[in-house]
Amino acid sequence: MARRYDGRTTIFSPEGRLYQVEYAMEAISHAGMCIGILSKEGVVLAAEKKTTSKLLEQTQSHEKLYKLNDYMSVAVAGLTADANTLIHYCRNQAHTYSLSYNEPIPCEQLVQRMCDLKQGYTQYGGLRPFGVSFLYAGHDEHHGFQLYHSDPSGNYSGWKATCIGANTTNATALLKQDYVEDCSLKEAISLAVKVLAKTMDSAAIGSDKLEFATLSKGANGKVVYKPYSSADIEKLLKDE
Repeated sequence: MARRYDGRTTIFSPEGRLYQVEYAMEAISHAGMCIGILSKEGVVLAAEKKTTSKLLEQTQSHEKLYKLNDYMSVAVAGLTADANTLIHYCRNQAHTYSLSYNEPIPCEQLVQRMCDLKQGYTQYGGLRPFGVSFLYAGHDEHHGFQLYHSDPSGNYSGWKATCIGANTTNATALLKQDYVEDCSLKEAISLAVKVLAKTMDSAAIGSDKLEFATLSKGANGKVVYKPYSSADIEKLLKDE
């Protein structure tokens, strides 16, 4: 039955489903896992890298985590090429808002603009949905630190802790079991390492298979995005 209705994104099946959008979500379920955890001191983003090689320049390559502006960053699961296009769009939107209003764009507003674009690609003929999901870590003066998730359909939601990509069922169960509200940033980092260690396909985890970043406030009270280097990740794994 599905084969008769999955040729275009604009055709509903008799059960009311859009198969092309569901296929895009299925593609994400095979991507490397990304985890986002909200704490009282900031947000932790952690991701499993699928592209690993001794020849890869680790300090220059970012496969999963990206900075949007001084107050927001994202983790991506799915097609990296699609993600690059959407990240460029997001950065443009954030910059345009800052120039127009002389203040950073509120987190949810930027997420909503991204999702409006993604939803449009599910509604018009000749287009395909973006095969990528995002976890957004952000901070604004209205709601403090925030964590959002969006998928190819254009839906988004706010979370305290969530994950996207492969093995999400096991990871979600661990997060439900071990997440504590108002945890510190250090506790959130420890939880992210624990979940990745237990759910990744690899027998051993190392800096070549992980990307880590935090969004928190520095000593001067300003929001700081800190991507972890390979040495930082190795030290983190050793400490845990």
